[in-house]
Amino acid sequence: MTLAYGLDFGTSNTVLATSSGREHTERVSFGAAGDQHLGIATLLSFLDRAPGTPLPEVGPWAIRQFLEHIGDVRFIQSLKTFVASRQFNGTGVFGKRFDFEALMQTFLAKALDHVEDGFVASDRRLVVGRPVIFAGNAPDDELAMTRYRKALEGFGFSDVLFVYEPVAAAFSFAQRLRQDATVLVADFGGGTSDFSLMRFSKEGGVLKAAPLGRGGVGIAGDTFDYRIIDNVILPELGKGTLYRSMGKQLEIPPNLFSNFARWHLLSVFKTSDDYREMKKLLRYCLEPEKIELFIDIVDEDQGYPLYKAVSEAKAALSDTETTDLRFDPLGTDFSVSIHRADFENWIAEDLKRIEASLLQTLGDAGLQEADIDQVFLTGGTSFVPAIRRMFSDRFGAERIASGEELSSIASGLALIGARDDAHDWAIS
Repeated sequence: MTLAYGLDFGTSNTVLATSSGREHTERVSFGAAGDQHLGIATLLSFLDRAPGTPLPEVGPWAIRQFLEHIGDVRFIQSLKTFVASRQFNGTGVFGKRFDFEALMQTFLAKALDHVEDGFVASDRRLVVGRPVIFAGNAPDDELAMTRYRKALEGFGFSDVLFVYEPVAAAFSFAQRLRQDATVLVADFGGGTSDFSLMRFSKEGGVLKAAPLGRGGVGIAGDTFDYRIIDNVILPELGKGTLYRSMGKQLEIPPNLFSNFARWHLLSVFKTSDDYREMKKLLRYCLEPEKIELFIDIVDEDQGYPLYKAVSEAKAALSDTETTDLRFDPLGTDFSVSIHRADFENWIAEDLKRIEASLLQTLGDAGLQEADIDQVFLTGGTSFVPAIRRMFSDRFGAERIASGEELSSIASGLALIGARDDAHDWAIS
């Protein structure tokens, strides 16, 4: 058996696991005693330390750095969503240029610095997950894999392999199986929803697996968050309102509000020409108080608190029919009740696209719903009731399983890495 690490570099969270056997894995802990994390948010920040290189931080420590040094920190979220984009050629950070590879390498290097017991790469295999379909418009798979490989150079691993994320989750789930089974794994993360079909069997106590099909779509938790922002928050910030120009009344350009789709983009927007033009529009707006709120939130770097409030509201709707969304920067008395039924209506078209991808995955594999013995739901967004209902309605509740939603991919990657046939599961 090979000593192996499994790295789930996710849109929202990053988890690292290790394995040296067929069935046993352990999650790697980040941080010191009293501040340990079995996985960290995929967040990267840079503190301006002129002159010299900006000081990076990751995960919860990046959030602390951002909140303690507001105005002096560049914050980057959802880094993974840029990996397959040819439009993303890099970004400037306090006078220094970072391409995607440098950003990912910086994130991983700093994350590994936080491994309390130290991190050993030599003589270890690293297996990295990748989505079936990368997020973004017209994602370029070849570019994404080139960037991944370059970012991982220099860490000292004996071998670096890439495996589809839902395939890894399937391997993790397969440890529970007591009989041969055809398994559908649905992995719902922050940026993508991925599906994998696998046939598992055991021969002589050794787990055998055969891939049957895969598919996916670039819609998941981050999209759902934005639906709440778009329907609840942005109308309070002026979306849909008008301004006067040359005797006409025109709508405030909707594209100005799209920066709220990723909260860290607000810090970039803050220094843009579009933002300066928006401030000039203020005197001509018919509802200037709303645009003033927009400007205040951007100027005061309230993107992260907004994201946190929305994310918590979405999570609450998984357990209750109604929740209150409060966000003090809109006023200490600002509170909106969000009903699960309304939320599900806002994401209805997203759910249709996810379900269409699921059906296409089954069709491409030549399988019917009756051919599936078990369905394994994983990833943070799998908690959304509408997602779970989609699968229970189609496959029956008795065939649905879940658990280890935030760790199954990393565990599966590590299990694959420890196998003698690990290269058979790797993507070239």
